[in-house]
Amino acid sequence: MSGLQARGAAASDPDAEKREQRQIDDICFCSNYIRGRGNIMSDFRIQTCVMGMVSTNCYIVYRKGGKHAVIVDPADNGAYILNKCRELQVEPEAVLLTHGHFDHIMAVDDIRRAFHCKVYVHMDEAELLRDPSMNLSGTMGTEQFSMEADELLRDGQSLKLLDCEWKVMATPGHTKGSVCYYLDSEEVLFSGDTLFAESLGRTDLPTGSVQQIVRSIAERLFELPEDTMVYPGHGEPTTIGHEKKYNSVVPYWKKNR
Repeated sequence: MSGLQARGAAASDPDAEKREQRQIDDICFCSNYIRGRGNIMSDFRIQTCVMGMVSTNCYIVYRKGGKHAVIVDPADNGAYILNKCRELQVEPEAVLLTHGHFDHIMAVDDIRRAFHCKVYVHMDEAELLRDPSMNLSGTMGTEQFSMEADELLRDGQSLKLLDCEWKVMATPGHTKGSVCYYLDSEEVLFSGDTLFAESLGRTDLPTGSVQQIVRSIAERLFELPEDTMVYPGHGEPTTIGHEKKYNSVVPYWKKNR
């Protein structure tokens, strides 16, 4: 594996997969995010649910006291997500996919049936969603899974959700149709499996490209404000400023800026 490829949850580490097997199915971990901008405390909330054998981060995004939510990458445990939404007293109005790998999508149908909400993905990811051999379902003991999104997104498009503009940023590399979602008003980026804390996503899977993922991070994500909070598909949150100092992409970025 290249030194530029991911370590941790999205990397191919059999021992890590065994350690994380205990987290599959019913054992999920949640944490909540509260952010203030300046001296004003935001009502914006991010509930992080870590699920499945590769510890995928599913994000339930909502506003305190609000009735609606957005689900980013619903992972593989629909029942848990539905119960968590009921606990928070929110109803998802959209499901946003950063990419189409099985560990990010297998609860989609449960959520769509329960709440009749639309599912969004980049247009270049549609084929991967439909093809189990490309989305890797059927591996690691999971069933083959195929799905269609309701809406296909394009780079630069903005979605109005939770009174925020969610900017679609195409960041190919982990997969051809990988995207990040950037909320300027909340200084938040959902980076999927493109950018991790001091690391980046694998590129040895269908439609992956190491050259593309390095450019996506260095030429797009590193252009965001340094205090932007980054919520990845696996692992702990980070910031753009931290990654510009410590990520393995930094040598390329410094050489080419």
